[in-house]
Amino acid sequence: MFLSVFDIFKIGIGPSSSHTVGPMVAAERFLALASAASLPRTGRLTVTLHGSLAFTGKGHGTDRAVILGLAGERPQTMDPDRVDDVLRQMAEIGRIQIGDDFAVAFNPATDVIFDFGPALKGHANGMVFRILDDDNNVLLSETYFSIGGGFVQTEAERAQSIAAGKSEKPSVDVPYPFRTAAEMLEMGRRSGLSIVAMKRANEQVAQTPDQLDANLDRIWHAMRDCMNRGLRQTGTLPGGLKVKRRAAEIYKRLKEEKGNNAIQPHQLMDWLSVYAMAVNEENAAGGKVVTAPTNGAAGVIPATIRYYLDHCLGADEKGIRTFLLAAAAIGGLIKHNASISGAEVGCQGEVGSASAMASAGLCAALGGTNEQVENAAEIALEHHLGMTCDPVGGLVQVPCIERNAFGAVKAVTAASLALRGDGTHFVPLDTCVETMRQTGLDMSERYKETSTGGLAVNVVEC
Repeated sequence: MFLSVFDIFKIGIGPSSSHTVGPMVAAERFLALASAASLPRTGRLTVTLHGSLAFTGKGHGTDRAVILGLAGERPQTMDPDRVDDVLRQMAEIGRIQIGDDFAVAFNPATDVIFDFGPALKGHANGMVFRILDDDNNVLLSETYFSIGGGFVQTEAERAQSIAAGKSEKPSVDVPYPFRTAAEMLEMGRRSGLSIVAMKRANEQVAQTPDQLDANLDRIWHAMRDCMNRGLRQTGTLPGGLKVKRRAAEIYKRLKEEKGNNAIQPHQLMDWLSVYAMAVNEENAAGGKVVTAPTNGAAGVIPATIRYYLDHCLGADEKGIRTFLLAAAAIGGLIKHNASISGAEVGCQGEVGSASAMASAGLCAALGGTNEQVENAAEIALEHHLGMTCDPVGGLVQVPCIERNAFGAVKAVTAASLALRGDGTHFVPLDTCVETMRQTGLDMSERYKETSTGGLAVNVVEC
C-alpha cells in the first residue's frame, strides 16, 4: 500500500475537504467526461447531492463548491476572495461550457438538488451528475463519492478500491509498501531505517530528493500562511451562528503577556490552542487551507508543527519535513485500514486521525524511534475513539474549531508520553485503527456529519 504525502496533504479552500474540495474535484471530472462524450449540442446539467452532502451541504457550502467546479475552478488554485464573484457570474450566465462549441443550460438555484432520502450505497457522501435532453431523458450520468480528505471516486472506482483493499498486491511499486503499522515496524527492523527514511524512499520513486523537500516546504508554507492570516483576522464567521473569531484576540493577549513573571505554566497550551483555532477559523470562513488529513481537522497538524518550532529545543526546518513525512505515513495507514471521513466514522476519523498523525510527526521530529512513533500515534487515536461529528447548523464551527485545539493538545501529550517510554505498549496501533473502523460502523448516522444528533440538535440557534 502506498499513499503519497501529497495525497494526504492537499491545498484547497474551506470549509470541508469532503463537502467542498471533493465536490469541486468531482465537477471538474464530470466536465472532462462530458467533453469527451458524443452528445447532442443541447441539454441541461443537474447535480443531485445525497447523504451527508445533502443534510449538511448548505452549511458546508457544497452547492457553492459544485458550482465553482463547474465554472472550471480548482480547489488548489481557487482564490477565496473571488468565490462570490464567480458564483454571481454563473447565476447570470445560466449555462455550463462543456467544450469550445458546446454549452448546456444550468440554473444554480434549481439544478443543484438536495436529496434528503437514504444515502447512496458505497459511501455517505454521494453525488450524481447528469446531462438531460429537452425531454428530461438522461444523456450522460456519473456517480461520484467524496470519501474524505478531498479524495473522489466514481461508483466503479469505489467498488474497485474496496476490492483492492482485500488484495495482497501493493497498489504502487515502492521499496517499502507497508499496509499496516506492524508491517511498517517490521520493515524498519529489517532495513535498519526509520519510518521517515522509508517514507522518503517511497516518495522518491516519483520525484527527486530536492523536489520532495521543495514540495514538503510548499505544504508547510501553505499551512503557516493560513495560520498567520487566522491570527490577524477578526469579526464574525459566516453562516448565521454569529460565531466570533477569537484567535486574533487570544494571540494578542498571549504576546502581551510574554516576559510576565506571573504567567501560569499551562499557558503553553494556550499557544498551542490558538494556533489550531486560527487555522480552523480560516477554514470556517472559506479560506485557503491544507487538508490534514481533512479540512475539518486542518488545524491540529499546523498547530503542533508551530508548537515544535516555537517551543521545542533544536527545532528547525528539516524537522518539519520529518514531521510531515511521519504524519503522512500514519495518515495513509488510517485511511487505508479505516477512514478519515467524518461522514463515514464520525470525528474520530477526522480530528482523531489528525491527532494521531501530529503526535507521530512530533515524536519523529524530536528523535523518537519507530516504536515510539507508532506508540505516539496509538495513544492519540485511542483517546479520540467514539468521537461523533455533530456540527451545529451544519457548519464547520461548533464544536469543530475548539475540537482542533484539543486534538493538538492531545497530540503533544501523546508524543511526550511515548518519548518517555521505550516504545513497548499494550494496544498496537493496528488494533486501535480497526477499533475506530468498527466503532464507526456501529455509530448512528445521526452522529456522522448529518447534523441530526448530538450538539447539532441540542443547541438552540440564536
